[in-house]
Amino acid sequence: MSNHCEGKEIVKMIIGLGNPGSQYAKTKHNIGFMMIDELASRLNVAVTKHEFDAATGTTMVNGEKVFLVKPQTFMNTSGRAVGQLMAYYQIQPDEIMVVQDDMDMPMGQLRFRTQGSAGGHNGIKDIINVLGTKEFGRLKIGIQHPKKQKVVDWVLTPFSSTDQPLIDEGITTGANALEDWIGGSSLPDLMNKYN
Repeated sequence: MSNHCEGKEIVKMIIGLGNPGSQYAKTKHNIGFMMIDELASRLNVAVTKHEFDAATGTTMVNGEKVFLVKPQTFMNTSGRAVGQLMAYYQIQPDEIMVVQDDMDMPMGQLRFRTQGSAGGHNGIKDIINVLGTKEFGRLKIGIQHPKKQKVVDWVLTPFSSTDQPLIDEGITTGANALEDWIGGSSLPDLMNKYN
């Protein structure tokens, strides 16, 4: 018998990275949570179930199960929540998409990746460590590099009034892209269309 269990339903798990707590809600490091919120409102899902150190919401789209996930472990230990959920629901690395902020990209710009190093992002680094692979989908959203501020101060502050429209646009486009992925578009297709 094949190890891909017969009749295993097709699953998509979208994990938005961020930090729990109202003081972090609008900060740059929480762009992943913002993207999940946008997607949740489009799919009419409440991301309120607490399981395995994460807030989750589940829905069916075209007969496929879609999980929306916000790890509640704080950014640097995001892998704990992701690994536990994947183990429990038997989700494979090619069935997940991680939404993260990226300081090396212009504000609001999007880029899909199929694999690669963490690039200094501690949330991604922890997920790679826990999963034991670098091969999983990522949607990066640019928050650009601070000019004078320390990195930690930059990522934990809200967007400026000039940056907010760029981020809003990035979140809208990113949610469109994730809906394409849920609808069956492959990562190479998404890279061609959105990168």
